[in-house]
Amino acid sequence: MTQQPFNAAALRGAVDLSALSARQPAGGPAAGAPPAGSLAGTAGAGTAGAVVHATDATFNDLLSGTSTVPAVLVLWAEQMPESKVYVDTLAALARSFEARFQVIAVDIAVNPGIVEALTPMMQQAFQQVSALPVVIGLLAGQPMPFFLGVQPPEQVRPLLEKFLEAAVANGVTGRAAVGADDAADEQEPAPADDPQSALHQQAYDAIDRGDLDGAATAYQQALQEDPADEDARLGLGQVELLRRTQPMDAAEVRQAAADRPHEVSAQVAAADLEFVGGHVEDAFARLIDLVRVSAGEDREAAREHLLSLFEVVGGQDPRVAQARRALMSALF
Repeated sequence: MTQQPFNAAALRGAVDLSALSARQPAGGPAAGAPPAGSLAGTAGAGTAGAVVHATDATFNDLLSGTSTVPAVLVLWAEQMPESKVYVDTLAALARSFEARFQVIAVDIAVNPGIVEALTPMMQQAFQQVSALPVVIGLLAGQPMPFFLGVQPPEQVRPLLEKFLEAAVANGVTGRAAVGADDAADEQEPAPADDPQSALHQQAYDAIDRGDLDGAATAYQQALQEDPADEDARLGLGQVELLRRTQPMDAAEVRQAAADRPHEVSAQVAAADLEFVGGHVEDAFARLIDLVRVSAGEDREAAREHLLSLFEVVGGQDPRVAQARRALMSALF
């Protein structure tokens, strides 16, 4: 991906995200600040559309909202017009994904608190911030560095698809409400009589309600009607993973895995928790190590579970290809 020159001095500082709430005046956001909007679990719940403009005073509330609706944060500046225009590019992508994420735009010139709070993460991820916009995913309050500079939408789309897969795996499946200004640019909705689209929507709605059994049923029906439905297969795998991990006590699972390093059930549970937490490579490595030191039924159980996690990510993911090579080495 290409980068545009930018003075990294604008991104210096080290202020904790939690400190941003102290910047908000008692009466609310600063006068003249753009409306922050709100992230919502379902369309129509009152957001500012595909894009919401964040300030130092409102950022914490928007960050909290990413536990319901994923967001893509974009840092821009007036002195680099292409970075401001790129906000519209990301907004168009958000609409093309049917508002499954919201764009949070930040003018770095007037919101130093946000920039300072994100600087340590950006320095670690990018080494040197040499371009604008800076684009970061936000999922359940956690930042995920994406890229620097203006990037072609066709290159960004696969990244967003992976980001939304991670969101589904973590149960963050809300949608941003689309405002009136966005309606004209939205893609045509799927025909109401399309049974596959209806089943997928039924699964999304069930996940929004916390009804994982209902979501699994919808995906299973979609696969019965079309065994080649890759989205339904991936969705079912993610829902089944959520059903397995939802009742787990994370501390107990980790302790059990530490105490019983060769016990398949303990390591499988720990791998599932790592996977749901976004540590996909760690989950793969844990199970590959278990395959390497196990034998007989235990080895086969570890291998089968690893293969089931491959199915949740999808065979095209480079992490799966790497893990498959490691698995072959462990087996032979």
